[in-house]
Amino acid sequence: MTEPTTTPRSSIQALRARPHAEVLIIGGGINGIATFRDLALQGVDVALVERGDYVSGASSASSHMIHGGVRYLENGEFRLVRESVTERNRLVRNAPHFVKPLPTTIPIHRTLSGILAAPFRLLVTHGRGKPRERGALLIKLGLTMYDTFSRDGGAVPRHTFHGRRASRRTFPELDDRFRFTATYYDASMHDPERLALDVLRDGIREKSARAANYAPVVGSDGSSVTIRDDVTGEQFAFTADVIVNTSGPWTDITNAALGSPSRYMGGTKGSHIVLDNPALLAATRGNEIFFEAADGRIVLIYPLKGRVMVGTTDIDADPAEKTVCTDDEIDYFFGLIAQVFPDLTVERSQIVYTFSGIRPLPRHDDLAPGFVSRDYRIERDRLGDVPVLSLVGGKWTTFRALAEHLTTDVMRILGRPRRVGTTDLAIGGGAGYPRTDAQRVKWLEAHRGVRRSHAGALRHLRRRGPRRPPRRAAAARARPGLLGRGDRLPRRARGGRDAPGPPPPTHPHRLRGRGEHRGARRGRRGGSTRARMGPRGGAGSGRRDRRRPARTASHRRAHLGSRAAARLTRTWRQPLDPTFTDKDVAP
Repeated sequence: MTEPTTTPRSSIQALRARPHAEVLIIGGGINGIATFRDLALQGVDVALVERGDYVSGASSASSHMIHGGVRYLENGEFRLVRESVTERNRLVRNAPHFVKPLPTTIPIHRTLSGILAAPFRLLVTHGRGKPRERGALLIKLGLTMYDTFSRDGGAVPRHTFHGRRASRRTFPELDDRFRFTATYYDASMHDPERLALDVLRDGIREKSARAANYAPVVGSDGSSVTIRDDVTGEQFAFTADVIVNTSGPWTDITNAALGSPSRYMGGTKGSHIVLDNPALLAATRGNEIFFEAADGRIVLIYPLKGRVMVGTTDIDADPAEKTVCTDDEIDYFFGLIAQVFPDLTVERSQIVYTFSGIRPLPRHDDLAPGFVSRDYRIERDRLGDVPVLSLVGGKWTTFRALAEHLTTDVMRILGRPRRVGTTDLAIGGGAGYPRTDAQRVKWLEAHRGVRRSHAGALRHLRRRGPRRPPRRAAAARARPGLLGRGDRLPRRARGGRDAPGPPPPTHPHRLRGRGEHRGARRGRRGGSTRARMGPRGGAGSGRRDRRRPARTASHRRAHLGSRAAARLTRTWRQPLDPTFTDKDVAP
């Protein structure tokens, strides 16, 4: 935080000039920002205040994944899994510039382990007790259920299972003890802060919306709250018809500042490290490696912009204390890597970044952290005569649905109907995003002058979507309420040490040409028509020409699954950009 100054910011001036709103949202994480956007789209007079950088708390320490939560099935959270996979698919459509499909592979070395313990934990102990390792049969049952939830009209490929031989061909560096691998699809989110700022901009464009960061709520007086401008040190009163507390792990602390102490939260700490290790990156083959540690905790090894992210821990934590990734956690991660890829060398000198945060989980007493529900609920209190809605729980994947739920409750209190739906509404640069190769080429040709080169235009498209980037001064004039003088962006959105390197290589299955997808659909008949009939439609065109397309179709069918894979690769195909370098990371 900077030293106090006497210069007021435009965002603070907007709040002080009219110190009342229909709805005041406290907390500028992804859930608060998404609720702000939804309410603004309904025409509600809404104000958002955040104590630090936007999405700088729990939202900044995510695993960079948009996922359905296959492991939540063991906890019986079927509603959450169905909602999560539905929202994952919507984000791939509504924010394609930031959310991409991610093949996820689970290495497995037992067959029947956990088959009795899982239903016992679900039906009898309700998550309590020592975790048991999950074997191939249990994972197979879980992924079959997951496929049922995530079909989405047939657009998402089914999971695939492979034995030792096929697994070793695809992942030769895997430990020999693994007898199976299972691969399914979730999604990655390589720039969560940029996605959150797109959501924020969608809301701030509405005339009735105001937002300010570095403006914590520090107290209350009757039905009004006291907001402090951390840049100038000045305080002022603000009133609202409804208050929404989306402070994440700090929800109880915010309620205490409002004079209504609560005990809703019981967050856990999750830490990650990012490694610059080319051998480990190559070993993942572009997949997220998602596996279970010996202590029952879930761990991931994840390609992230040319590096590898390893996480995460799940430790009870106090939100009043600062969280850091400790040396013990780093040693824990190194031990996990050795369990999966024992022949690879990983050193501390290869760590380029560590981060840690607290998940906004509900209070869970003696329940094991890994089995605490990731679902959300809304608690209701009052500040004088003003209703206060406190959000407990929530995660990145479901932020749109959660915001819709909160907005609907607020609109009911205000006695107003919803006028806009967000189900299929594009987020920021997702509007007009070119989805096919032809559309991408057309867009790049039309915008080469923006960055004076084809490569620069492509970098802009991938990082910000298809909107033309205005000059900084013009942007400030166009959106004076978004980022006034002294306002901050999240550090990773500004670049610097926290901004990781270039984007990861595209998965090879998304690099196929259109004709090969047609061949994949005909794979059961032995390859494409051209392969069977020869290069000009005649028979007897040569053994080599007949075999190659058939082998390609078989390969794709083994890894992705017939027609769904072909549709997926057509829709989500993303060609490699060989022009990316480390210099392209900074904005």
